[in-house]
Amino acid sequence: MSTPSAPDIAALEEQESRLVLDSFGHDDAWRLGNLLVELARERQAPVAIDITRSGQQLFHAALPGSTPDNDAWIARKRRVVERYQVSSLLVGTRFRAKGTTFEDSSRLDLDTYAAHGGAFPVTVRGAGVVGTVVVSGLPQVEDHALVVEALSRFIDAG
Repeated sequence: MSTPSAPDIAALEEQESRLVLDSFGHDDAWRLGNLLVELARERQAPVAIDITRSGQQLFHAALPGSTPDNDAWIARKRRVVERYQVSSLLVGTRFRAKGTTFEDSSRLDLDTYAAHGGAFPVTVRGAGVVGTVVVSGLPQVEDHALVVEALSRFIDAG
């Protein structure tokens, strides 16, 4: 897999407006999680995957090559989505567009929050953000791209 270029703010916002689900329950988390595992295994990606809804972890997988550090990154990136209600990559990109960084300007504890790509909001039509899907283990743009690809396929599959 070639390294994707970092999407700009408009592209990231378009992804979030397009990747909206009609509903999202336990079985959906299982299917989405397994789709992410399948995509990651095809690429031999050393990632950890996490899906939560309403504060409950519904899916977690740690693939070969991932480490406990990936779980720490997942938690930090997930908190950014929970706080800002948009993808962790979009949060970081918005700070950079203002000529600063999340680390320098957010005033948040960097041991608790990380605006690095890979965490994406699970948005349900009519309900808003109900959870997160997070990948950690690749460069941040690749983590983000893997989540977007999986959500796109998940929605297309119905």
